[in-house]
Amino acid sequence: MKINILLILIVLALGGLVFAQTKDDVRPVVDDSKDTPDKILNPKLPTLFIVGDSTLKSNAPLRGWGQELGQFFDQTKINVVNRAIGGRSSRSFQYEGRWDKVLAEIRPGDFVIIQFGHNDVGKYDDPASKDRPALHGEGDETADVTRLDGKKETVHTFGWYLRKYAADARAKGATVIFCSMVPHKDWDNGKIVRKESETFVKWTENAARATGAAFLNLNELIAVEFEKLGPEKVEAFFGDKRTHSTPAGALFNAQRVVAAIKGLKKPKLSKYLAVKAKEIEKMPRYVVDAAVKKPKD
Repeated sequence: MKINILLILIVLALGGLVFAQTKDDVRPVVDDSKDTPDKILNPKLPTLFIVGDSTLKSNAPLRGWGQELGQFFDQTKINVVNRAIGGRSSRSFQYEGRWDKVLAEIRPGDFVIIQFGHNDVGKYDDPASKDRPALHGEGDETADVTRLDGKKETVHTFGWYLRKYAADARAKGATVIFCSMVPHKDWDNGKIVRKESETFVKWTENAARATGAAFLNLNELIAVEFEKLGPEKVEAFFGDKRTHSTPAGALFNAQRVVAAIKGLKKPKLSKYLAVKAKEIEKMPRYVVDAAVKKPKD
């Protein structure tokens, strides 16, 4: 794949001292109450909403790929708004009311990119998981819990939550693109270990197929690209032990998201890409196109 090597080298040079020593992963439930959210700059244009966790949006010195994606779109044609937040799962993004706020912004013709999974790992009723994990699976099973804040909640499966995202967005006239969770930096004999994430990847793909949404297998695409580079070069893409990206890693991942978007036949989100995205080779083998006819709810 052709990428902007010079830009990545510059970012690495600037950030190299900061990330010389890796640290254990930190997965806080981020408080964004004092942050200024992205604005829809031109309400007359369609908007691409980005929904997910800290691998899409992080606080400095870390950075998520959603924070780098906007530069690859022509923002005279489309708005790009990042609503991701660190520490959230498919479940908690909904019960906190964040998804309802995104839905209130969506208009017909908009797009929503959704990636969850990192904070859905763990046991749904383990206090150490901070009320984040969904039930593991994709059926209609439920479990009633009392959260740490004392509120009662009916917890659903990971697949159920994803299907709800798709149904809600489709009802507002938006097109949904699901992404599998980006890979961890876990190596075994020169290969990225996929065991922890493989079920979440499959559940995400199944949710996309069940709802007629598009699917980008970022987990596999980026893992393959990491393996081409090798552990030494990939080390510079991570700001902690195995999960969160440096600015260089976020840029690398965003370029692969663009490659996958260019590989989609439907939806044609690629028509909104900026000139600088032309140098990125499309990767159709890692995508599932949206259904021509949307499944019935």
